[in-house]
Amino acid sequence: MRIGVGIALVTVGAIIAFAVRDTSDSLNLQALGIIIMLAGAAGIWLSYRLANPRSRDEATMLKPEVEQQYSVAPHEKVAETVIDVTPTHLREDHNGLSK
Repeated sequence: MRIGVGIALVTVGAIIAFAVRDTSDSLNLQALGIIIMLAGAAGIWLSYRLANPRSRDEATMLKPEVEQQYSVAPHEKVAETVIDVTPTHLREDHNGLSK
């Protein structure tokens, strides 16, 4: 049951419980509507719990040896030369004057 079906059940249950007026002795529409609303609320809760599990799966966690391959120590140099990324119209030449 997806969340859309749960919302639809809550809506239909609310309509049956609060909007429909019938004086039948054999069927209590308010009780039926509330039961349908509770079923919809349970469906919404169940779809949320199935989509968002609390515990992490072992397969999604990185193994320490794999994680260490991708870690970079802060003192390691990434590039030997400094790359100037200043736009050319904002660069200053060696005399301190703008180009």
